[in-house]
This record gives sequence, C-alpha cells and structure tokens, in this order.
Amino acid sequence: MASPIGQLTLISTDGVLSGLYLPQHSHPPAAAALGPRVETGLDAAITQLAEYFAGERTAFTVPVILRGTEFQRQVWELLRLIPFGQTRSYAQLSADLGNPAAIRAVAAANGRNPVSIMVPCHRVIGSDGALVGYAGGLERKRRLLELEGALPAANMLF
Repeated sequence: MASPIGQLTLISTDGVLSGLYLPQHSHPPAAAALGPRVETGLDAAITQLAEYFAGERTAFTVPVILRGTEFQRQVWELLRLIPFGQTRSYAQLSADLGNPAAIRAVAAANGRNPVSIMVPCHRVIGSDGALVGYAGGLERKRRLLELEGALPAANMLF
C-alpha cells in the first residue's frame, strides 16, 4: 500500500493482519517465507491506515496476530496501550513490565514488532526525549510522531 512514509507491506495469516512493514525495515520477514502476493483481503487494514495518514483515525480496530516470544508479546501488548498523541520511554515500559532493568530487552522486542504503526512502536522514545531505534528509520518515526502531534520538543526541526 502506498503511504506518505513509503510503500507499506501488509501480511495476512489466515485472513488476519500479521505483518506491517515499512520500506527498508530492519527486521523484515524473508521473502521466501511469504505466500503469494495478493491485492485483496486486507481492505479494512488499508482503509484504517489511509484514515490514520489523513488525520481521521486515532485508534486501530483491525484484528492482528502477534507472533513472537512470550516476552515480545508482552511488550507489544504494552505498545498497544500507548494512546495516540503520547509517547513512552523504554524505561517506562520496562517498569510497566515489573522489571526496570529490562530496558535493552524491551528495546529489542520493540524493534522486532511485526505490525508497525498499528502496534505503535514509533511511540517509544529515549528517556531524554530523543528519537532512538526505529526499524523503519528515524525519519519515518519522526513523521509518524509529527502526524500524531507527539514529537518531543527536543526533536523539532526549525
């Protein structure tokens, strides 16, 4: 799907969204692991993403499948709780998991999120407000946070 941040790749497993990848994504699935390319079946996801990029949607209701380790799934579920227009730090997420020392593990799980944007890993920033670590690239992270009105002041370009 075309988007303001580049061509997005959506993946469906048994009719449910299981992947949403950005151009030059740092952890994409292997092409050989994907099934045949189709142009149908993800209409609701495409519609909701188009509404999001148009500034008309602040929450996604498309069902998703999140496949990963138990820890990764816990982190990804926490990401889904970060409201539109807000950010959290890796340290805050670690504390929410009950393990404040797990900052690096949280960051690694965040980077392996298979459903970018809808599971909003772009809303996680450094404790100092810096934009750090985004599998789709920091410029895309900046643009998504700008779209949501959540870009920390320290990252504003003048």
